[in-house]
Amino acid sequence: MSDGTRVRVGFDLGGTKMFAGVFDENYKLLGKERKKTKGHLGAETGIERVITTIREALIEAKVEPGNVIGIGVGCPGPLDLDEGVLINAVNLGWKDVKLKKILEAEFNCPATIANDVDAGVYGEYRFGAGRGAHCLLGVFPGTGIGGGLVYRGQIFRGRTQSCLEIGHMPLFPFGPRDGTGEMGTVEAYASRLAIAAAAAQAAYRGQAPYLMKTAGTNLSDIRSGTLADSIKAGDKAVERAVTDAAEMIGITVGGVINLLCPDVVVLGGGLVEAMPDLFVNAVGRSAKKYAMDAFRDTFKVVPAQLGDNSTVIGAAAWQEASQRDSGDRIQEMGGKKQDAQS
Repeated sequence: MSDGTRVRVGFDLGGTKMFAGVFDENYKLLGKERKKTKGHLGAETGIERVITTIREALIEAKVEPGNVIGIGVGCPGPLDLDEGVLINAVNLGWKDVKLKKILEAEFNCPATIANDVDAGVYGEYRFGAGRGAHCLLGVFPGTGIGGGLVYRGQIFRGRTQSCLEIGHMPLFPFGPRDGTGEMGTVEAYASRLAIAAAAAQAAYRGQAPYLMKTAGTNLSDIRSGTLADSIKAGDKAVERAVTDAAEMIGITVGGVINLLCPDVVVLGGGLVEAMPDLFVNAVGRSAKKYAMDAFRDTFKVVPAQLGDNSTVIGAAAWQEASQRDSGDRIQEMGGKKQDAQS
């Protein structure tokens, strides 16, 4: 494509894989590229892989690097959002990586860094299940439980960092520990690992014969699809484990509804993709139970629509929105300066 088409790049930097997408100005996907992240090789090698992945996606899209007008990256936190720095990406082993500056220097265009879940929720807000929402809450249960909120078109965030760490909200102060060592959090009860542990116990006790036959009690073998197959085969104990976890998420969602009154709650991630009806029904039922009377009929719970593409397209779109907002602020400041001088 040598017609001078202007494009934006969205990038999903995950713990196990990285994914680049090239979009035209109407967000039609023109090219993409995936690679394993290989974070253990270090930040320097990892950044080289990020740059190579973007360049290969541009080649597939038949677009010259000079036609890129913006790059948006969704990546794990904590992040300094203003400076575009990965402060300490634990699942990558990277610290103090100035990703924004590196990409801007490499591709000579603006870059924006966002939390990966925030980018995914923004993708659903713009192009997926949350289109038209005034206030959109996204919850993505998986290895952990991520959350994000878009309010009136803006990602809800702290002064310099992302927020909505729903998985780390406490349910019971002296409950089991999650992967970070915190006690009684939502993740400790409702992450995929917590569900797999409950399902493995059921299999060991003879209460989940299909699961025992197909996966045994090894937690690493009990994936989202395995749980779904087990439920379809009639393992009621596994269904109870998943339902209990979804209801725990619903308790937390109910609390967020009482605070922020979102009109749409989007559920995404591998667990929801494997068992959408079960999760949507259980989370919705539990959220309504714990929401205040005034809010019980003000929201709907829906499954995400974009799958793995949500973070990539959301990061690209958020880069555009951030660049536009930054330009508006600069223009406004210039106008105020002229008014002061006149």
